[in-house]
Amino acid sequence: MVDGVAVEHGAPVSLGVEDYAMKVAIVTGAAQGIGRRTSEVLAGAGYALLLLDVQSCAATLAALRGGGADAEELLGDICDEALVAQAVSTVLARWGRADLLVNNAGISHIEPAETTEGKAFERVLQVNLLAPFLLAKGFGAVMLEQRSGSIVNVASIAGLVGISDRSAYNASKHGLIGLTRTLAAEWGGRGVRTNAVCPGWVKTEMDVADQAGGSYSDADIQGVNPMGRFASPDDIAQAILFLADSERSGFINGQALAVDGGWTTDGSWQSLRMQKR
Repeated sequence: MVDGVAVEHGAPVSLGVEDYAMKVAIVTGAAQGIGRRTSEVLAGAGYALLLLDVQSCAATLAALRGGGADAEELLGDICDEALVAQAVSTVLARWGRADLLVNNAGISHIEPAETTEGKAFERVLQVNLLAPFLLAKGFGAVMLEQRSGSIVNVASIAGLVGISDRSAYNASKHGLIGLTRTLAAEWGGRGVRTNAVCPGWVKTEMDVADQAGGSYSDADIQGVNPMGRFASPDDIAQAILFLADSERSGFINGQALAVDGGWTTDGSWQSLRMQKR
């Protein structure tokens, strides 16, 4: 159920999500991977969606609309404040409200710290940290006026622990968790919850590109993870849906939920870890 259900015109913006037949979500990085699967899961849960990406979301849109979802795309660089303002205007003009922001878009950079150039470091921070702030600021203002809404930032276990050769990426994800906690503290009392999911390694297009550089293999990830596998995009999407749902997670605010198969909890050495398989 999604398409064909109209929002009540003239209803006060102070009404909560439960007073509307349709919920509205914004998902960044929606063209592929976690973003695409999250969009599909949210559409199945009754959300209308604005998809943001630098590349075409045509495949995602086709899947959503094929299932009857109300969805639109907006292409461009989410680090651009003008694009963020356009996204907010688009959502308000089309649906009149915003219930969920999923800050999923991100880039990686694998290189030893001593050879990482400042421009490369800065670009990772722009996409992975500045853009989520700009989007949270823009859509947060809408949610604060409604006195309802949820923001879910896709961080990483690289925001919880250090991982070699990823100084820029680690810094951006640690910062994103810090931003999550700060917004939770500022906005929780006004009806807007902010949380983060922290995936372990996920089998996506980004993983394929990173592995192509030769820095790790499937066996490296599967050998360390207590559950012996990569996360799937659906594993992360389901966690996002949980954090978005005010009935199931309505008192969860400012948390960084590790969705990593137990990676960050396992202090075993490798031979001991493998004995437990």
